Amino acid sequence: MNRTISDLKRLINLHRVRGVMQGFIAGFGCMALSACSFVSASGPSTRSVNGAAVKTVANADIRIIDVSDAVARRVLAGERTGFFAETLGDGAPIGSIIGRGDVLDIAIWEAPPAALFGLGGGNSLLEGAQSTNALARGTTLPEQMVNSEGRINIPFAGTIIAAGRTPQQIEREITNRLSGKAHLPQVIVRLIRNASSNVTIVGDVTNSARVPLSSRGERLLDILAASGGVKQPVGRTTIQITRGQTVAAMPLSLVINDPRQNIRLQADDVVTALFQPFSFTALGAVGRNEEIMFEGTGLTLAQALGRVSGLQDQRADVRGAFVFRLENPAVLGLAPGTEIRTTPDGKVPVIYRINLNDPSTFFVAQGFPIKDRDVLYVSNAPLADIQKFVGVVASSILPVITVGSIIP
Repeated sequence: MNRTISDLKRLINLHRVRGVMQGFIAGFGCMALSACSFVSASGPSTRSVNGAAVKTVANADIRIIDVSDAVARRVLAGERTGFFAETLGDGAPIGSIIGRGDVLDIAIWEAPPAALFGLGGGNSLLEGAQSTNALARGTTLPEQMVNSEGRINIPFAGTIIAAGRTPQQIEREITNRLSGKAHLPQVIVRLIRNASSNVTIVGDVTNSARVPLSSRGERLLDILAASGGVKQPVGRTTIQITRGQTVAAMPLSLVINDPRQNIRLQADDVVTALFQPFSFTALGAVGRNEEIMFEGTGLTLAQALGRVSGLQDQRADVRGAFVFRLENPAVLGLAPGTEIRTTPDGKVPVIYRINLNDPSTFFVAQGFPIKDRDVLYVSNAPLADIQKFVGVVASSILPVITVGSIIP
């Protein structure tokens, strides 16, 4: 009797376990179909990214562009718009315009008989009068610094406006003011210290400094040499020039290899030497999710994929590789007059779509440039999300199956 009751209890428990398992199995098919909607992922799916074209970023329309050979060439050609020669232009040599803070050397000559400044280094009027037959000699005044009002003071000539004028113009005015006071005065004005036309150089250089410009027309490499050169390897150094509100950056190696980029600098330019300032961020189903630094000489898409250890075989969607970039509208190949909404800084949010399932894409990837602040993203394959969901379900029903195997 006791054995019959015990067998009956086991039979009831077994039916309960089987009922639970049947419930899991019945609902598994329905839940698997919607697994991608609630299983955690490393980012948006390929379908979600492809649907981003209907959205905006900072009131600018998002554009999705398939990477092809023509697109790669257009983007590569567009990089030249950021070069120094195209962006800043080759400036004119600094002239002899005097500015505030400049230091002038002024020499005044009189023909004999000198009456005002004297001869032979003497300063008395008597000595000049006694040297009637002597040759004329010049008198050099103490160094004259142009004051904050742009003026200098000359004995017997008074206050002279110097800022904004050439040395020749200053010479003529001093000569005119001394006429009638000195005997046939001749004046020579020379700029000996330039305080108003300078270039500031900072960053990874041997000596940060303010370097004065001259009428010779110093170029970028001249200023770098004057600061002692860069401290880091040339191939990993980027030079940034700030001129007013315009900022342009180029690898130093390209400046050396392309003489056109060795532009003539202008007053108040700021030159900054940066060590490896460029980087892109890799996210999603790639070997490494992190920010990757790269050299100023540039990086291609193929090289970028190599630096992140490629795609994860069990997760990646080979048709779901994307490069997110705020792009210059000029490289989009739009017809003239096409209206396009941009971000406040004049950029267009672009998603470059890459199909790595196409073998020809790997040739294109060797010429498609990766730019600073790009985001390289590879989405999960749909099957990978289903497999993840299966793993979650399996871990949930495993205890039930274990109980079922124990109860006969």
